[in-house]
Amino acid sequence: MQKKSLVALILICCLALCLFTACSSQEPAVEDLGVLVLATTTSVNDSGLMDYLRPTMEAECGFTMEILSQGTGAAIETAKNGDADVLLVHSKAAEEAFVNEGYGESRIPFMYNYFVIAGPADDPAAIKALDGVEPASTAFAAIAEAKAPFASRGDDSGTHKKELKIWEAAAIAPEGDWYNSLGQGMGNTLTAASEMQAYALTDKATYLSMKDNLELEILFETADDLKNTYSLIALNDEKYADRNLVAADKFIEWMQSETASALIAEYGVEQYGQPLFFVGE
Repeated sequence: MQKKSLVALILICCLALCLFTACSSQEPAVEDLGVLVLATTTSVNDSGLMDYLRPTMEAECGFTMEILSQGTGAAIETAKNGDADVLLVHSKAAEEAFVNEGYGESRIPFMYNYFVIAGPADDPAAIKALDGVEPASTAFAAIAEAKAPFASRGDDSGTHKKELKIWEAAAIAPEGDWYNSLGQGMGNTLTAASEMQAYALTDKATYLSMKDNLELEILFETADDLKNTYSLIALNDEKYADRNLVAADKFIEWMQSETASALIAEYGVEQYGQPLFFVGE
């Protein structure tokens, strides 16, 4: 009887040891950080990047992400009003003003892609011949001279701000029936440009993600003034103490991690034969 009791005790101890070892080998649970409200550009969202990153990000960071997809100008205003936790935008001057005015902690450039000029295949302004030879301002000047239809986002977004800088470099204030200011996001602007057979400035990522549904081609893309840099901005914790700034800091840290960098570098390669975004400044 004593022998059976001893055997039973040994078995119980072994089982307890196994359970302890199994439990101790598990990774600690990720802290629940609640909901993170991200104000970001339509180009980042319309390209599908955020939905692609979301499952891994949420699992590793412990928050649920709510995305407010807006033009950069609107996204910055949303953050100023205290209606977002963190920004992911692409307009350097506007970003620096946001930080310098005390709304944001710092501007962190972390990835980029390129703007391109898309347009109808018959290219009435003949800008394709200028690609790789002239700056984007020369292509814009050719469009204006031909009075070829042009679709502008007209929404104070990063893309719209970039477009206005190119017009300024060309010394042209676009106006007339050929110039269409739509007040729309990137996806809607490209759809409208396709319907009108108009030129449009777009980030390459959004164009590639939509190209099968567009009657537009990339006609101009090789110019130094078309680089498009995206930045992360944490809100000022003194001004916005009621926001989810812990989750915001976790988001910014994760977006610069090796995991995120690898995912970003791979995004688009399988479907389009090229990445839609590049890690770096």
